[in-house]
Amino acid sequence: MSPTISETISTKIWDEVAEPDNPFAAASCRCSGFDVYGDLLNNASYIDYLYLIFKLDPPNKKQSKILEGLAIALANLGPRDHAVRAAMNAGVGGSTHASALIVAISVGAGNLGGAREVFYGVQYWQACGTGIEKWRDLIANPPQQARLDVWLPMEHTPGFDPNGVNCPKPVIQTLEYLADIDTADHLKWLRDNRTILESKAGYPLAFSGLASAAFYELELQPEQAEMLFMLMRLPGAAAHALEQEKSGWRKYPFFSKGFKVTE
Repeated sequence: MSPTISETISTKIWDEVAEPDNPFAAASCRCSGFDVYGDLLNNASYIDYLYLIFKLDPPNKKQSKILEGLAIALANLGPRDHAVRAAMNAGVGGSTHASALIVAISVGAGNLGGAREVFYGVQYWQACGTGIEKWRDLIANPPQQARLDVWLPMEHTPGFDPNGVNCPKPVIQTLEYLADIDTADHLKWLRDNRTILESKAGYPLAFSGLASAAFYELELQPEQAEMLFMLMRLPGAAAHALEQEKSGWRKYPFFSKGFKVTE
């Protein structure tokens, strides 16, 4: 008879006990104390579980609805989004599927509509909250950013589109939906003061700015928001990469009249 093996792996997020006869397989898994396969699988939505993983507490109804709405809005930002376009390029170029996701994260991680911009955006919310004068001062006198050895300095106010003209309708529609959720006070404030902030920043609100406000409303830290923003945009990037892989470069949507290859 083989000896009984009892192995436990625990972190602040996770606690699991090994199968009695196999230390490499889990017999039970708990996330923040909740039995994942015996309880959450039957009773929790994906969005609720996602919130639990990051916050270690289950969301209330407001938090769940905000995160779900934001997840739908960000799931596929379309071919104009830099991260989606990067994945499409990988797909049409014949790269591996993993490469399409990796390049989507890499391009979508940066300072221009990317996850790092959301990181700074949440920091701005932490510093200003709903104080319009604080926002005006911070936009006029942006703080010195850390890790300039990794990230280039921001060239515009985080959360606003330096190439934009007016706030895009999808951003406004999403903001209206999230602001109408009960007690979403910071999102309501953003809706009511959006044009003032746009005037001071000199650019229209972008999805990165809307996401920053939503993540702040959800009480997420900047680094948590940065991670989630990258994660939430991957479904669209993956789907467009697979579509483009099959349709080929001759049907690449940005070639308005196609182009001919000549010898």
